[in-house]
Amino acid sequence: MQSAAKQNYRIQLWISILSLLLFGAKIVAYHYTNSMAILTDALESIVNVIAGFIGLYSLYVAAKPRDTDHPYGHGKAEFLSAAAEGALITAAGIMIVYETVLNILEPNPVQRLDTGLWVVGITAVVNYVAGSMCLRIGRKNNSAALMASGKHLQIDTYSTIGIILGLVVVLVTGLYWLDKVIALLMSIFIIYNGYRIIRSSIAGIMDEADTELLKKFIRVLNNHRHPNWIDLHNLRVIKYGSLLHVDCHLTVPWYLNVHEAHREIDALVELTRQQFGDAIEFFVHTDGCLPFSCSICIKDDCPVRQHLFTERLEWTLTNVISNEKHRSGTMEQ
Repeated sequence: MQSAAKQNYRIQLWISILSLLLFGAKIVAYHYTNSMAILTDALESIVNVIAGFIGLYSLYVAAKPRDTDHPYGHGKAEFLSAAAEGALITAAGIMIVYETVLNILEPNPVQRLDTGLWVVGITAVVNYVAGSMCLRIGRKNNSAALMASGKHLQIDTYSTIGIILGLVVVLVTGLYWLDKVIALLMSIFIIYNGYRIIRSSIAGIMDEADTELLKKFIRVLNNHRHPNWIDLHNLRVIKYGSLLHVDCHLTVPWYLNVHEAHREIDALVELTRQQFGDAIEFFVHTDGCLPFSCSICIKDDCPVRQHLFTERLEWTLTNVISNEKHRSGTMEQ
C-alpha cells in the first residue's frame, strides 16, 4: 500500500469511529429533548456511520496494486463508495421527511431543548474539524472517497448549525411547531447535497473531464515549457481513485534520437510530479515536428529551421485536448 493510500485509509478509519461516537451523542440529545429537528440530525449521522465504513472498505480496495484483471488498478472503487454515500445521504433526507410528517400527525411535546442544544453544538464543532481535515488530505491525495467523507461531515455541520439556530428561535418564541418546519427544511438541504455527491461520483466513474484539473495542468506546462516541447495535443487526464492517469502527444524536434526524446518526457513527468504528487502515471506519445511547426517553435538554436517563428502558441484547454497538431493560426492533422 502506497504512503498516500495508507494515510487515506488511516484517516477514514478514525472518521468511521468518530461518526459512531457522534451518532450516540445525538441519540442521547434526542432522548432528552424529543425534538424532531435533533432526530433529523441523528438520522443523518446513521448515514455518516454506514458511509464511513463503506468508504473505509473502498480505500482498502483502491489501495490494492494493479493486477491482470485490473490493469489500471482498483481506484474506481472510491467513486463507487462516494456514489453509495450520496445515495445514503439522499435516503436519510427522505426518511427525515417521513418521520417529520408522522410527527405532525401524531405530535410529541418538545422538552429540555437547552441540554440538547449543547450536545449537538459540540458534535457540530467536531464534525467541522474532522471534515476539514478529510477535505485537505483528500485533495492532496486525490481521494474521491476521503473528499466525499469530508463534504458529508461538513454538510452535517451546516445542517446542525441550522437546527441549532432554529431551535434557539423556538426557545425564545415558544413556537414549538417550528421544530417540524426546521426538520423539513434541513431534509431538503440534505437531499440536495446527496444528489451533488452522486453526480460527482458518476462523473468520475464515467471519466468525465475534470476541467479545473486540466486547466491547472496546462497552466503548469505553459509556465515551465522547455524549448524542445514544440507542441502538445490529445491531452487526457483520468482519475483512478488517488492515481492520475495522463495521456498526451508531445511534439519534439524531429532530429532527436530515442534517448534524447525520452529525456524530454522525463522532464515533463518530473515537472508534473512536483506539482501534483507522485500518484501520477504518464503515457506520452512523441511526434517529430513538421515544417509547419516552425512558425510556433520557440527553440532559438534549431539547426534545421525552415520557416520563421511567428508566434508562441499558448496551450489552452481548447487546443490541447484536440487530437491535432498545431501551427500558427490554423491546425493540421
